[in-house]
Amino acid sequence: MIRLWLAIAGLGGLVSVAMGALATHLVDDAKATDLLRTGALYGMVHAAALIALIGFAQGREPRRGAAVVAGWSFGVGIVLFSGSLFILALTGVTPISWATPIGGAALMLGWTALGFLAFRRR
Repeated sequence: MIRLWLAIAGLGGLVSVAMGALATHLVDDAKATDLLRTGALYGMVHAAALIALIGFAQGREPRRGAAVVAGWSFGVGIVLFSGSLFILALTGVTPISWATPIGGAALMLGWTALGFLAFRRR
């Protein structure tokens, strides 16, 4: 689990930086630029959050459970939300757009689970 989260965070961060650079330097279409920037911002923020969660996920219950939910949610959210925006911006393929709201919901679930960590006993 931890290695997979690190891989998602690392690749998510890498792709987010690359897409942000692409949006700034190479894309002339305003809508595609906006999609790339949005995907890059969300991807980078959630990659950092995923790395931070690894410490909580390696702890003991009851904190571990909420951290695991948050971690998986962030991982799925990065792939689905940011990934679908990148694909849409670069290819114009709209059938992938179903993944964007699901990925966004996963990101929100992750933040909700992270919030529950504050109310768990140590």
